[in-house]
Amino acid sequence: MMKAGDGRKFWMSAMRPSLSARARWGWLRLVMALVYLLGGLALVAIGPSIGQQANNGPVLVFDVKGVIGFTSADYLKRAVQRAQDENASLIIMRIDTPGGLVSSTREMIQTILASPIPIVGYVAPSGARAASAGTYLMYASHLAAMAPATHLGAATPIQMGAPGTTPPTQPSKDEKNDDGQAGAAERKLMNDAVAYLRGLAELRNRNADWAEKAVREGATLTANQALQENVIEIVAPDLRELLAAVDGRSVTTSAGPVTLATRDKPIIQVDPSWHIQVLQVIADPNVAFILLLIGIYGILFELLNPGAIFPGVIGGISLVLALTALTVLPTNFGGVALLLLGIALLAGEAFTPGFGIMGIGGIVAFILGGLFLFDPDQVDIDFSVSTPLIIGAAIASAGILAGVLGVAVRSRQREVRTGAEQLIGSSGEVVQWSGQTGRVRVHGETWGARSGSVLLEGDPVVVTDREGLTLIVKPKR
Repeated sequence: MMKAGDGRKFWMSAMRPSLSARARWGWLRLVMALVYLLGGLALVAIGPSIGQQANNGPVLVFDVKGVIGFTSADYLKRAVQRAQDENASLIIMRIDTPGGLVSSTREMIQTILASPIPIVGYVAPSGARAASAGTYLMYASHLAAMAPATHLGAATPIQMGAPGTTPPTQPSKDEKNDDGQAGAAERKLMNDAVAYLRGLAELRNRNADWAEKAVREGATLTANQALQENVIEIVAPDLRELLAAVDGRSVTTSAGPVTLATRDKPIIQVDPSWHIQVLQVIADPNVAFILLLIGIYGILFELLNPGAIFPGVIGGISLVLALTALTVLPTNFGGVALLLLGIALLAGEAFTPGFGIMGIGGIVAFILGGLFLFDPDQVDIDFSVSTPLIIGAAIASAGILAGVLGVAVRSRQREVRTGAEQLIGSSGEVVQWSGQTGRVRVHGETWGARSGSVLLEGDPVVVTDREGLTLIVKPKR
């Protein structure tokens, strides 16, 4: 028989794992650890090769020509989106620009940095340039290339030195005190531009010292010099040479490291849509200025001559296009106000001729408005309306308002000589009369008439007024 407590010992011994079971569990844990270790090593080995795989699609090419503006930024975004949709292996941004809007340039740089598809900045064809904002785009690109006989640089902000002038160097202590707030603002602008371009240079492992020199001193480089200075990676005369040169290179995009495989890839030219092409035309400062004038004068003519239709239609369309351009350009609304004031003063001179003071003031306000129409603080190039165009438009406006509009206003003040009103002042003859009413013949037509005088049949009368179909007459003396 079992003693008291033997049952407890029996159950404890039965529940305790045997030595062989422990051994099996230990082996199982060891095997699981080895599996995890091998899996981790496999991910480490495979991961870089996965990240370095390039897309196998075509190479997309788009052009950045002329002044960089909001259309350029939109064009780049569409090109990147299309590249993603078509699984493109590379995007080539062909550049030929003197610079442009600061806001649009920064927007384009952000798009380049966020692109999962590698982007090559390519200054081409021969004779092209990547000045000012174009230099920033080249430094931001994953790879930078230039065709022979091209150049880049001159990235000094326009407020610090216009083309053809010597940009200022670091001011001395005395100059800082003399410049005051203006000098501080210039230094702030300069340092911001330097830091921005140096940051891009460090990101792409390019020459950051020359980047600072391009901003502070307006330095420029030819294609071969840029290659020697480590500002670009490639000099290639055409697209095929460029694709062969970038083949096998590794770059880092927002999606990770990528090894390019571009040799013999098909090339697709990405053209801007029709509405971008229209916006590129009207976004020119001179075109926007002309459209604004046509719009104002067209509507003004329509108001002075209701029913002309053509001036109102043309003016309305031109004004809408001008306002569309002004909303995306760096517009100075003080300049717009001066422009409108100048037109108002010229119109006032035409309507109320005096000693010419309003006309002179209008021309001065008009010219100043044209000169200040766009804000230079938001561009890195000379972005303004042509001065000869402004002066010519001011003289033409003075002539138009003094001549054509003056004639239109004077014609409105003349007596009406057509329609029913032409009867007033006309002569007629009494056909039949009784008391103070009767009938008269005027211009071969018989009308009902009324008069405060006693008239007889055959008496000559003059029409003084008209009430509906009844003429008010009086005896003709």
